[in-house]
Amino acid sequence: MKITLLTGKTFDIQQALNMEIKIIKSPKAKRLTLRIDAKERIPVLTIPSRCAAQKAVNFVNEHRKWIEENLAKIPVARRFENGETISILGQTYTICHTPQSRRGAYTEGDRLFVSGGEEFLHRRICDYIKKTAQKEFLKLSRQMAEKIGCQVKNVAIKDTKSRWGSCSTLDNINYNWRIALAPEFVISYLIAHEVSHLRHQDHSKEFWQCVKSLFPRCGEGRLWLKQHGKDLYLYE
Repeated sequence: MKITLLTGKTFDIQQALNMEIKIIKSPKAKRLTLRIDAKERIPVLTIPSRCAAQKAVNFVNEHRKWIEENLAKIPVARRFENGETISILGQTYTICHTPQSRRGAYTEGDRLFVSGGEEFLHRRICDYIKKTAQKEFLKLSRQMAEKIGCQVKNVAIKDTKSRWGSCSTLDNINYNWRIALAPEFVISYLIAHEVSHLRHQDHSKEFWQCVKSLFPRCGEGRLWLKQHGKDLYLYE
């Protein structure tokens, strides 16, 4: 990123640092800050509007060790592989790659068969999970909504990076596709959570009472997500 100096000349911070870094110039920022974008695996530097370029460079150089240590902590993204055992909607399956088959992805017993080239394996499994989850989550969401006198018009499966679900004022619910990989009681908790938002658009005491009435083990589901949710996000 190039910034304009008071002299009218430009200064390329990235070139001066000789490293890959995302730079954000913010009029709201009061000081220099650094964070790590885990998704893109890159440091992010936020610069106030009035900040000397060399000061920004010195700030990053002083924190290079911190940047290297935190980049190293980011887990490597995962892709589904042949022979891997995964859970889909509470059922355990072993992935079996059958390249000569022409049936796409399908389950038989405790095995998930995936046809086609190996380069398509991960995407086809993701597509299968999303399609299966959409049907099941819609059914379960409507069943729970009926218990509290509400309705769910539609359910969409999303690839969100920070939210497990969301509920709109139009009675539509979005779910992160990765939640389908969680244990059954965790899935039930999340559905109860989002359905409860049909009645309570907040996280008030009444909201949590509603969640518990729909799924008494909600505390266990919530705790599991806090402890293990990050592992599900490793899947691209």
